[in-house]
Order: sequence, then structure tokens, then C-alpha cells
Amino acid sequence: MTGRAPTARVLAAPLLTAFMVAGLATSTVPTAAAAADVTLGPLTIEQPWARASAGMARAGAAFMTITNDGAADRLIAAAADVSDVVELHTHIKDGDVMRMRKIDAIEITGGTATHLRPGGLHIMFIGLHAPLEKGETFPVSLTFETAGTIDITVTVQDVAAMAPAGAAPGAMH
Repeated sequence: MTGRAPTARVLAAPLLTAFMVAGLATSTVPTAAAAADVTLGPLTIEQPWARASAGMARAGAAFMTITNDGAADRLIAAAADVSDVVELHTHIKDGDVMRMRKIDAIEITGGTATHLRPGGLHIMFIGLHAPLEKGETFPVSLTFETAGTIDITVTVQDVAAMAPAGAAPGAMH
């Protein structure tokens, strides 16, 4: 015996998983190929990506940049077969703690880019049917209030990725 509690490792795994999903862990440079950009009317969805699952995590998140060259719109829903539930989320500060919250829509302001990124706005997958594996892809359907629905392909990056593959440092900020 080393004198350490045998549950320390067991207790650390869920905490590490939560930090990875929330974007609070340190990052490494992602290496998987970036997903193709897609366009729907004035909207361009750029570099959709997700992190690989940490251990047996049952949740994951997708990130991307949505550039809007037209009038304001709203992302009102997302759907995917990789999980039981798909929700739009943001992070809010609750005292000294950042917490994820489900939201009804993500505002896509006209003439700007809206960034879905770790620690901010994102698409949450709850009840993953299988771990997200680095290098794989999966389809997600995005529904916008005005522009309609578009299918995108999300590429899974490294578990600690903070930006899509090939992005310059700080590109998601």
C-alpha cells in the first residue's frame, strides 16, 4: 500500500472529463483533417469539429464558426444520431464557477462571424451512443430560423484540442 486512497484515480476521471468538455483543460495542437465548409444562403459554416471522448464520457460538444453575410438569423436546433439528446449550450459564470446552460437559440448577427468554441457557445451531445474517436466524422443537421436546415460533417479532433485542425493559434478567439 502507498497510503493513498484507492478512489483518488476513480474520482479524478469524471472531473477531467468535465474539464475537457468545458474547454478548461490545456490544449494540444489538433491533427485530424478539418471538415469542409458549407454554405446555406448568406451563412457559411466553417470547420465544424468536436473533441474525442475522454475515457467513457457520455457527453461531447461540437464547435464551428458561422459567418453571416446577410441579415440576422438564429440557430434554433441541431440534430445528430451520435447521442440521445442534442442541445444548444452556452457557458455562464455562476459565482466563481463556469457552468454550461441549455439555450433556446444562438444569435447569428448579420455581417459577422459567430464562434462556437470551447468554454463558450457550442452544440452539446448528451448520452453518446459510442465514444467520439479522433479522426472520425459524423453528420449534424443545423436548423436556422430564416435560412432553413443544412447538414454538416463534424470532424473529431484530439481530446484536448482547443481549435479545429489547421487553425492558426488563437483563431477561435
